[in-house]
Amino acid sequence: MEKIVVNSGIGKLTSMPNFKDKVLPAITAEFAAIVGQKPSPRGAKKSIAGFKLREGTVVGLVATIRGARMRSFFERMNKVVFPRVRDFRGIPRKNIDLQGNLTIGIKEHTIFPEISPEHSKVSFGIQMTIVPKKPMLKEEAIAWYQSLGVPLTKN
Repeated sequence: MEKIVVNSGIGKLTSMPNFKDKVLPAITAEFAAIVGQKPSPRGAKKSIAGFKLREGTVVGLVATIRGARMRSFFERMNKVVFPRVRDFRGIPRKNIDLQGNLTIGIKEHTIFPEISPEHSKVSFGIQMTIVPKKPMLKEEAIAWYQSLGVPLTKN
């Protein structure tokens, strides 16, 4: 693997009271605990009045992890996080794109062992993209991910 890119869209939470003062630091701290490094905040590119969104408002967090942190995160994902997901039957093979990247979405961040649901103030989703070192065909990527222990479905 070359890297794992972890994203979280928090645009819906910007309407909460005291977002900049209390909610955003709490989300950033929990995201950092999950990933193992401080995330980079991403602002809105332009204002949209219908969504009550201003340009520059933080609407997402991104962290790119490599090396030992990446391997540790990948192991935790396979051995701890996936078994904790309710009604988990595997990752669909359609989540692998034509370059061999695997994208996984999780609706609640509280399934990670670093987060205690009792102390968490807000709930947000996380998207992870696993990028291999070299682009590969989808069939090669499926075999490679299965050899790494990623639980893929039959379809």
